[in-house]
Amino acid sequence: MVDLRCGPPGPPPDKTDGKQSPGSDVKERVETPKMWRVLLHNDDYTTMEFVVEVLQEVFRKSMPEATRIMLIVHRSGKGVAGVYTKEVAETKAAAATDRARSAGYPLLVTTEREPE
Repeated sequence: MVDLRCGPPGPPPDKTDGKQSPGSDVKERVETPKMWRVLLHNDDYTTMEFVVEVLQEVFRKSMPEATRIMLIVHRSGKGVAGVYTKEVAETKAAAATDRARSAGYPLLVTTEREPE
């Protein structure tokens, strides 16, 4: 049998001088992901009941919370359905839009970056 290893057999030699552990000079910085709002926009065709249903089923809101958000959308023209990471916000916005189109409603759902 031929030994193809380079160097002496056994574990690799310790490259540190005993002052620090290997890799300790690398500083890791974990950043908090940017958050995005999912907004529902009021229109003259989408029913309040449907908006509450979307808030419950897509955004997992309770009936009281979904009703509160729906009333904000109705009175203010738009309201925040939730705040998520960008990928989750985009996925939820697309799911809500798909559900609205399938039901024949023009509900507008958008995302925007959460202010810092």
